[in-house]
Amino acid sequence: MTEARSRAESNGPLALYVHWPFCVSKCPYCDFNSHVRDTVDQAAWRAGLLADLAHEAALTPGRALGSIFFGGGTPSLMPPDTVAALIDAAAGHWAIADDVEITLEANPSSVEAARFGDLARAGVNRVSLGLQALDDEALVFLGRAHGVAEGLGALDTAQTAFARVSFDLIYARPGQSPEDWDAELGRALGFGTEHLSLYQLTIEPGTRFATLAAQGRLDPVDPDLGADLFEQTRERTAAAGLPAYEISNHARPGAESRHNLTYWRYGDYAGIGPGAHGRRGGLATIRRKKPENWTAAIDRNGHGIESETPLAADEQAAEALLMGLRLAEGVDLARIAAQSTVAQETLLDGKAVAQLSKQGLLSLDGSRLTVTNAGMPLLDRVLAEIVAV
Repeated sequence: MTEARSRAESNGPLALYVHWPFCVSKCPYCDFNSHVRDTVDQAAWRAGLLADLAHEAALTPGRALGSIFFGGGTPSLMPPDTVAALIDAAAGHWAIADDVEITLEANPSSVEAARFGDLARAGVNRVSLGLQALDDEALVFLGRAHGVAEGLGALDTAQTAFARVSFDLIYARPGQSPEDWDAELGRALGFGTEHLSLYQLTIEPGTRFATLAAQGRLDPVDPDLGADLFEQTRERTAAAGLPAYEISNHARPGAESRHNLTYWRYGDYAGIGPGAHGRRGGLATIRRKKPENWTAAIDRNGHGIESETPLAADEQAAEALLMGLRLAEGVDLARIAAQSTVAQETLLDGKAVAQLSKQGLLSLDGSRLTVTNAGMPLLDRVLAEIVAV
């Protein structure tokens, strides 16, 4: 048995990510691989995604599939029969459990909500809804096309159509006070979903918001206020029975996103569609990013892969640490050392770990390393100091 095969099997079921790159409009905070096009040849895109999927499946024979995630872009714009065709194809290529988690990201517009029943019948059993705010002025600021009433109507439809529902909110918006956020978060918790993704607004390079900030027309929230809002968020969600299991994700116990846990626990995942990344058997895969370049690659090669790069042992170990320490459960250093073949004592800067532990930012119990609640707001700084590989 090869080392790559051993690593893949030890990491459990494979996860499949499908990227749909198209949106109705580009949000000013978004740095994802999303594009606005006047027309989309749906038949050609279905054929291309199926070809990309078949190519990836041929490289991972005999694997079990634990989850499928349709992301974007706006995958709720996909025809339900395309979603069904991809799910059916995945089930034909890999062993797939009856309780497989199949998530689709959706915009909360009434037009897209009208497709939810068809998407559920196609096999989707979990939806992640991009509400983003429960305030109409904030939604205009964020460039969203829906209002609060329309969004909540879509949420109600989603809770009827799907077994599992999550939704996103963006906080730490300019002018938002702790009292404002407390009221908004309290309202969100009252809807009864099993999962919330709660993100602080960040100004990403290349976005419209980055341009406005550079022009002095947008003032990001003060970092100290952002830290206060972060702590407030964790306290309020924990009290409501949806504790943070990852730095920005909160769920009832057992309702965590299985697909995203594969990423954070550094399992293998296949990524298809424009710009999709993957990790399989110690290889980092990247698909061509621009939709037209991806479709040209499909026509030319039968797949959209731009690069497949072998990851050195220390690179795999570093990725596993950087991903896993986002989780409340932390990482098992012995497991990372065994999978990456990097000696456990060389994974971390021991002096930095000891110092940050004294400051209450880290906890090391045997081989289990976790970032504490106090350390999570400083995660980037903590990781930069301790990761030695």
